[in-house]
Order: sequence, then C-alpha cells, then structure tokens
Amino acid sequence: MMEAAIAGFLARERSRQDEFLAALVTHPSDNPPGDCAPHAESAAVLLEALGFAVERYPVPLDLVRANGMKSATNLVVRHSFAPGGPVIALNAHGDVVPPGEGWIRDPYGADIVDGWMYGRGVAVSKSDFATYSFALLAVKTLELPLRGSVELHFTYDEEVGGEIGPAFLLREGISRPDFAIGAGFSYAVVTAHNGCLHIEVTVHGKSAHAALPATGVDALEATIEILASLYRSRVDLAARASAIPGIGSPQLTIGLIEGGINTNVVPDRVSFRLDRRILPEEDPTRVEADLRAQIAQAAFAFPRARVEIRRILLAVPLVPLSGSARLAEILCTHATRVMGEPVATTGVPLYTDARHYAAAGVPVVLYGAGPRTIEEANAHRADERLPLADLHKATQIVALSLATLLTAQ
Repeated sequence: MMEAAIAGFLARERSRQDEFLAALVTHPSDNPPGDCAPHAESAAVLLEALGFAVERYPVPLDLVRANGMKSATNLVVRHSFAPGGPVIALNAHGDVVPPGEGWIRDPYGADIVDGWMYGRGVAVSKSDFATYSFALLAVKTLELPLRGSVELHFTYDEEVGGEIGPAFLLREGISRPDFAIGAGFSYAVVTAHNGCLHIEVTVHGKSAHAALPATGVDALEATIEILASLYRSRVDLAARASAIPGIGSPQLTIGLIEGGINTNVVPDRVSFRLDRRILPEEDPTRVEADLRAQIAQAAFAFPRARVEIRRILLAVPLVPLSGSARLAEILCTHATRVMGEPVATTGVPLYTDARHYAAAGVPVVLYGAGPRTIEEANAHRADERLPLADLHKATQIVALSLATLLTAQ
C-alpha cells in the first residue's frame, strides 16, 4: 500500500517536479563569484509554492567573504510527524561551478532533449532540491503512523568547502539530525569518499635584469625543482589504492600557477596551488606534513629562495559511522526494487558536504538523482545533464526510505 501510494502521488506530480527543477536551473548561482543569496530566495519562493514553511538563515557577511563568496543564505524546511522517531536531514547544494566553454545547449536553458534535462547544476545538485522536496511531499500524503521528522537543508557553499552551509547549520545548533542523506546519484549508495587538501606554495626570489640574471634569485628555477619532485611522487601515489571500492588511488594535481614580472626580468615570485586527494585510510594531518617536508627538501638546493606554504582547504575523508549501515541498507533495498537492478554501496574519489554531518557524529550516506556516474552526467563539464526518469525513480526511492525510517516500530 505504501509503495503504491507514493508511486501514484509522484506520477501525478512529475510535470510539476520537472518545472520546479527547471526553475532552479534557469536561475544562475555560479560559485565563483558566489553571489548565491538571490538563488536561495528564488528557491525559497518555489518551496513555499509547494506548501512548505521555509526558514531562511543569511550567513553573516564577514563569514561569507572569508570563504571567498559574496552572499549566501541557507534554507531549512522542517516537517514533523508524531513524536518519538528520528530526525532525518536531506542536504543538497545550490551553488554550482561556472559553465565554462564548449556548451551546445544553453547552460541556463533547462532544455529537455530525449528525456534528458540540460543545464549547469541540473545533476550536481539542484536535481536533489527536487528529489528531496517531492519525496517529502509524497511521505506527507501517507496515512501511516509515522514518527519523527524530516528536514531539508538547502545550502550554497559546497563548491568552496561547505563551512558556511551544512557546517554552519550544525555548528550553530540550527539542526541536530539523527541521520542525513546527501546529494548523489541513482545507481549506488555512497558510504565513503576521499578527503582533499589544497595548499598554495609561493616561492620568493629577487628580480634582476635579464642581461644580468646572476644578480637576482630566480624564483621560477626553484619552483621547477619543487614541481618536478611533486610530479615524480605521483608514481608512488598511483601504486597505492584504498580498500574501499570506487575510491582508487590518492591523486595530486597542480591546478593553478602564476608569477613573473616581464619577459626580460628574472621572476621574483612564483605561486602555484595543488590538490591532493586523501584516502579514507590516510591521516590528513600526516599527508599535509609529508607534503610540506617534500617541498622543503626540493627547495633545499636553492637556499637564496624563500618558500611560503599556505593551507587553503582541508576536507577530511568520509568514513562510515555507526548507524550509516542501516541507512544504506534501507536505500539499497528500495533502490534495487525501483531501479530493477542491484544497487549497492560504494565509495567515490571526490569530496562532499556529507563529511560535515559525519564530523558532527551524524550517520550519513549519499543518494539522489542522476545517471550512473558524474562522467555520464557531464558534471563540472559542458552540457551537464540529467535523465528525468532517474530523477523520478530516485524521488520514489528516497520517499520509500524516509517512510521506512519513520514507520513506528
């Protein structure tokens, strides 16, 4: 009876759900620049049109600027059933990476072609605003003795670390959930993911005329040795792998580099940023310490150059907590039945806001709308897309899982 009621309600709501998602996609929320409060207000109005009471939590401007953004507002929706059950939080982020080049479709058009909706953020993770909102609407219609409450946490800083989004809601005591589900994809329940370290390395030298280079200190020459050492270390990283399926090996990428004054001047300063993905089995503190030591050792041959290292981000890996196995089992059971094929748990090599819930002691897994992989979704690439059939199925799965968790024992 429960499955039929949920499936019937969601079938009747498909057009409205698709329109809800399209409205989110057509309103830009690129981060950077991170001026995301207008999108949050637009999303709040859409949620209110669905009948939800929306709590708005503007993030103080000093915190917003400290996290490299211009504005952010966190949205919380709460619905309580009978007392005595768990509080379940559903979190998705509305900020997205800028579109970039190479799009065939309008990145803000929400075009639907052959059952796929196209647009920046349609899969990561505006889709799960729609998944979670309509799953909660479906559960509200059930005539069952449900106990507990469901909260929707819609935040806007995942692309810069989540510190003023989910971490803010938990740190300020705005929410104290017993379980959490974060945005994901339809064909696997994610229980673990990598951490990530971003550091900025700046090599300071001394400028000089190119006709007399020996009178200066070439910052680029020292930087080249440091970069060579880092790139050589990737061979050792590739030889290691996590025991968790889907995680793979630790990765190191130099993603940004700048420096120099002019073609005819010895460069007095070179700066670069690196991304080091951290396995769940690794100690993030040790990873950072080892990297700092490696950089210092590589620069040792250039004593006249000065090296400065600054941490930009340290995101700890997600590892399963007590209670997350039950959450994953419920989602896998319903997903396997609805998707018509086995849906199991896995890990992923990226990092997400789920780690903030785990850090607060909240069992959390990732599950939501989307195709099988971020590659198939074109996530963070041109022509990001989502199969609407997967959106509808994922919504049914989340609704069934919520009902199972809230059913009185």
